[in-house]
Amino acid sequence: MQVISTEKAPAAIGPYSQGYIVNGIIYTSGQIPVDPATGDVPGDCIKCQAEQSCKNVGAILEAAGSSFDKVIKTTCFLADMGDFAAFNEVYAQYFTGKPARSCVAVKTLPKNVLCEIEAIAEI
Repeated sequence: MQVISTEKAPAAIGPYSQGYIVNGIIYTSGQIPVDPATGDVPGDCIKCQAEQSCKNVGAILEAAGSSFDKVIKTTCFLADMGDFAAFNEVYAQYFTGKPARSCVAVKTLPKNVLCEIEAIAEI
């Protein structure tokens, strides 16, 4: 097992790692829309936040030697399922290979953000 850590994605805000590689697969922790350079959440719009969450996932994939086109599965969490269509518009720009996915609405996310994305990808 290999821990993945990069300054291009937000540091963990709890007792977990940004990602782990096991047997040629990277498992990312859920990425909320925090700008790693500033620690700020970009606006209160689902598209802005989805964009940042995708960028954060991408940074971890890159640090692991993977990429969006090697993603096998994602799990997406939305604070409001009413944001589903707008979230998908952004998500589709990054996850072009259409990996398997689960997308659920949750009551609350860390820092009261609107979305969180985790991914599993081949190295």
